[in-house]
Amino acid sequence: MPQRSLHASPLIDAALGHSPTRPPVWFMRQAGRSLPEYRRVREGIDMLDSCFMPELLAEITLQPVRRHDVDAAILFSDIVVPLKAAGVGVDIVPGRGPVMDKPIRSAEDVAKLPILDTDVPEVAAGIGIVLDELRDDQALIGFVGAPFTLASYLIEGGPSKNHEKTKALMHADPKTWHALMRRLVPTIKAYLKVQVDAGIDAMQLFDSWAGYLNEADYREFVLPYSTEILDSVAGVIPRIHFGVGTGELLGAMSEAGPEVVGVDYRVAMDAAAKRVGARILQGNLDPALLFAGDDAVRQAVRVIKSQVDAARAAGDIDGHIWNLGHGVLPTTDAEAITRAVAIIHEEG
Repeated sequence: MPQRSLHASPLIDAALGHSPTRPPVWFMRQAGRSLPEYRRVREGIDMLDSCFMPELLAEITLQPVRRHDVDAAILFSDIVVPLKAAGVGVDIVPGRGPVMDKPIRSAEDVAKLPILDTDVPEVAAGIGIVLDELRDDQALIGFVGAPFTLASYLIEGGPSKNHEKTKALMHADPKTWHALMRRLVPTIKAYLKVQVDAGIDAMQLFDSWAGYLNEADYREFVLPYSTEILDSVAGVIPRIHFGVGTGELLGAMSEAGPEVVGVDYRVAMDAAAKRVGARILQGNLDPALLFAGDDAVRQAVRVIKSQVDAARAAGDIDGHIWNLGHGVLPTTDAEAITRAVAIIHEEG
């Protein structure tokens, strides 16, 4: 499917360094448990199952666009969806997260890891439904998980507070680590290609756990593989690279080649701009401020805008996309999200 001709899309214009018609904003996890309509349509349906049901996938993706007037939809998916599509035994356990049937701990386990080598028609069909409803100034952002985060889930067997098994394998058996990366990257690229072929307008590579690494380890064990994923769609769609707790890694992450680097709420935007090579930043309102009332949100937006303006004036960046410095928290009031978007459009 050819890419859409978006007319005056604020997000795409900003991502390409052009002047948007209004401050572009979307929120990570804008679709999900914060919305009562999401809880209704997901009732009785497993999380991963919903990612493979085209009509439901599309409905969940579109809900926050209809409600909040954000400038982009983010495809409803999960980091482990391509693993599931490839045939890996994985489930998302409520209250815990992705859990593997059999963790990977050895070279033999790595060699048996399936690689996604087919289309994922359910996801492609869902994207088609989304594109039919979006206005031509609203972008659809595709989504894939970065290889370090996927590797951590596979090695630990599920979420981890310290990633000790992951780091142990990385340092004690780097040959097996790199073999695992070489099996994961084709699956991630294949899932991204499914989305691109179906018509997404931009993509985000999301690294939940990279912030647990120091810069040297990130450069040696992760950066080459994230770069390969981003390179696979270079010149096709704008690319966003985001990780949690990655303030010290921003420079390295920008070397992976994305047009846009996401900044979490722990780093001021003008400070982040001096660390990155990318010309566009994304972020970085603290998600918890959506519990603090409109005045607190407005003040924070003004502070972030002043930081972005300073970075522009210094020549460090060319543009900015508004987002949270991580995802919408599940207990956030939906009306507070709508008002935050409106405040950003007014002040940002």
